[in-house]
Amino acid sequence: MPEALELIAPAGALPIGGEWRAIAERSDIVFPFDGSVVGQAPVSGEQDSRDALDAAEAARAAVAALTTAQRKAILTDLTSRVRASAQHLEDLLVLETGKPRVDCRTEVNRTIVTLEATAEEVSHIHGETVPLDLQELGRGMIGYYTRKPAGIVIGIAGFNYPLLLATHKLAPAIAAGCPVIIKPAPNTPLATIELLAITREILDAHGVTPAAVQLVNGAPIVGETLVRDPRASVVSFTGSAKIGHLIAQQAAPRKAVLELGSNTGFIVAADADLEAAVDAVLRGGFYANGQACISVQRVVLERGIAERFSARLVERMGELVVGDPRDLATNVAPVINAASGERIRAMIDRALAAGAELLTDGPGDGEAAHVRPVVLGNVPADVDVWCEEIFGPVVCLTVVDSIDAAIDLVNDSRYGLQAAIYTASLASAFDAIERLEVGGVVVNEIPGFRSDIMPYGGVKDSGIGREGPRFAIEEFTVTRMAMIRPQARS
Repeated sequence: MPEALELIAPAGALPIGGEWRAIAERSDIVFPFDGSVVGQAPVSGEQDSRDALDAAEAARAAVAALTTAQRKAILTDLTSRVRASAQHLEDLLVLETGKPRVDCRTEVNRTIVTLEATAEEVSHIHGETVPLDLQELGRGMIGYYTRKPAGIVIGIAGFNYPLLLATHKLAPAIAAGCPVIIKPAPNTPLATIELLAITREILDAHGVTPAAVQLVNGAPIVGETLVRDPRASVVSFTGSAKIGHLIAQQAAPRKAVLELGSNTGFIVAADADLEAAVDAVLRGGFYANGQACISVQRVVLERGIAERFSARLVERMGELVVGDPRDLATNVAPVINAASGERIRAMIDRALAAGAELLTDGPGDGEAAHVRPVVLGNVPADVDVWCEEIFGPVVCLTVVDSIDAAIDLVNDSRYGLQAAIYTASLASAFDAIERLEVGGVVVNEIPGFRSDIMPYGGVKDSGIGREGPRFAIEEFTVTRMAMIRPQARS
């Protein structure tokens, strides 16, 4: 690890139970740009997961008993500490994810917004009175419900936004009064471990048991041990649909909050601001090296502007700077590893064999994780580069005759996370909002626009449940009814 990236977390240890547990096994963390080893991360095992659950169960009552003021103060202080550590966390993210620095900076900023917003939402966890006298038997009774901590939360995050995704689980768990155990993706754990180190320092300053926030790291069995345990009340997972479905089965009948993949649809109407729509595809299709669940993938063009849009997009592709992610000017860098690069190139090859057109230079070959940005035209709707999630710097174009047909084509997918439409027509915009079968519709902006205070999540195979401070807190709490018949005076 470079000297500039001295870690807060103790070397070779993970925050398990009340201490930092020394872990003998280590894994190399590799910089995707050049394959160099930038650090090592401890690799825990099944017993570590069981021990973390034991500690979380022992801490559950104390964490649930934290007052509203205590929870808010913890999150407020954590926000300040993360803001002060922003550059350090950004540097870690660049090295372990290989994302361009501009995207890592955005991730840190969104993490701060999430923490800040969650601290505000702590004050708004409340219940409601209920008119029990709707039934004759309820005449004279008092009814209300409150929200109580659900119990232990398991938070499992993907590799593409490791710090932010961990925060989407950790912050609402603290707000709800739930112990939380985080499991990062094995190839991107460093920034998340640092977040846990900062959080535990904050907990200590507030006199709260460190077992309220723990982290394990390792092979799938490490997470499976957590998910299958009946003490885990809520499992919150961000990742692929395939793994999400498996986790839901393993967690049943307990709650699973799943934010899964997608193949985001992007409609361009004939009346759209063409230059703005092209700009949106450049910004929205290739950020984070295309490794975002709501990056632009399927671009559906109304016929009247299809030729001009395609030509202009191809003309402007040269604006994308492909290079070293440490450089603030870089827009696209290598994907997470060689296996991902090979998978993406294979998807492109299958699309070309099925009749798609390569409108830009190819993705490159024999370059491991280095995948150059690609635009494909006339992509058939039955090839996997269209109907599955690419998770790489590839955008697919197709042409339809109407907005109706565009909406139907976007809906013809097993996924439904987020979609966008560019149009000057309010009628078309609201038609898309009403009819698109997704968790969120964005009008005249990239589908990757995501407010971390909105109810974020998908439908169909894109998941179930919602993230965002207020909504995740609801996912991590349960309602408790109270029905009271006051004792009659004698």
